[in-house]
Amino acid sequence: MSLWSRILRTPNPPYEPPETRNWSISDPAVVALFGGAPSLTGVSVSERSVLGLSAVFRAVSLIAGGIATLPLRTVQENDGIKTRVPSWLDKPAGTLTRFELIETTLAHLLLNGNAYLAHIYGGAGQLVGVSPLHPQAVGIDVDDNGVKTYKVSLANGSARKFTDATMTHIKGLSTDGIRGLSPLELARNGAFGTALAADRSAARLFGNGLLASAIATVDEQLPEDEAKAIKDGLDRKLAGESNAGEIAFINRNVKITPWQLKPEDAQWIQSREFQIEEIARIYGVPATLIGLSDKQSSWGTGIREMHQAMARWTFMPWTARIEERLSLLLPATRVAEFDYKGLLAPDPQTEIRLLIEQLEAGLLSHAEARQILNRPPLPESQEQEQNNETQP
Repeated sequence: MSLWSRILRTPNPPYEPPETRNWSISDPAVVALFGGAPSLTGVSVSERSVLGLSAVFRAVSLIAGGIATLPLRTVQENDGIKTRVPSWLDKPAGTLTRFELIETTLAHLLLNGNAYLAHIYGGAGQLVGVSPLHPQAVGIDVDDNGVKTYKVSLANGSARKFTDATMTHIKGLSTDGIRGLSPLELARNGAFGTALAADRSAARLFGNGLLASAIATVDEQLPEDEAKAIKDGLDRKLAGESNAGEIAFINRNVKITPWQLKPEDAQWIQSREFQIEEIARIYGVPATLIGLSDKQSSWGTGIREMHQAMARWTFMPWTARIEERLSLLLPATRVAEFDYKGLLAPDPQTEIRLLIEQLEAGLLSHAEARQILNRPPLPESQEQEQNNETQP
């Protein structure tokens, strides 16, 4: 059975009723399919051109890859205690690994504000996985009864229709509740368009601009071969580390003018740095993590606090969207959950100290403390002896 056959297979029974709305919207993705719309700078802004900006590529890969490294688990809560249970999320069917599935989903959200996951069903009609569809190939229609229909344009020119029962739609920030707002569209005339225009200006500057370190002039008119001989002589006597500190003697009346960067050109370079800050601000990542150095220290506790702040204010809003939508595909008593323990864990010395304090306070047993440290349990007799020693 092919992947598309498994995706298009009707679920038995349906997992979720279709989401209903009482209004419709037009499809804004058509223009993006043909290379993107031009910005106010005159530069066409598309998904591919924006990813050509190193700051955007780094920000998107940092968030998407960082979240994809977090374990995605299915948990069941009983009496306030969460326990991990097996589900299709452990090894989803399809052509993508779990890491690739999460990373692709995040890339779609970060660039287009929407992620569409077509359901994959097994032979018995059970859900066994999901397959991401490119947001720019998906249009949304809402009929008079408020039922949403997803129209997917395939590479071979054909089209398929999905509903909320056969596709999971994860939205970014939305103002209508139907489609997420696309950062690509919102920042087309701002950070993205300006940064692309600056990149093109830089390419033209280095491709056609004057990059000489100095200009040498003489009073009289010289033949071309004699002028070249003077230039070669200047290179031998003035250029290179071997001539550093040497006294140059020139048997000619030659005026040498150093070529320096103009103040307005220096401001242009500063404006390019500002665009990196703008892109970092759009995606909520520290500018230092996408290559912009500053005067503030980023070492020691600064790195730890930076990671914790990024996990709390950047990663968690995205993972919460994915968790809640994937949880709708699980039985009612189970939820999908990203595990942040490894990302937010303190340094080893602090973790050991906290575990000892909890042991002494009776909040943890030795077996539970060893489980947190991923160590095997002690023999039962030794465990009982240590528990007796810690009891007041």
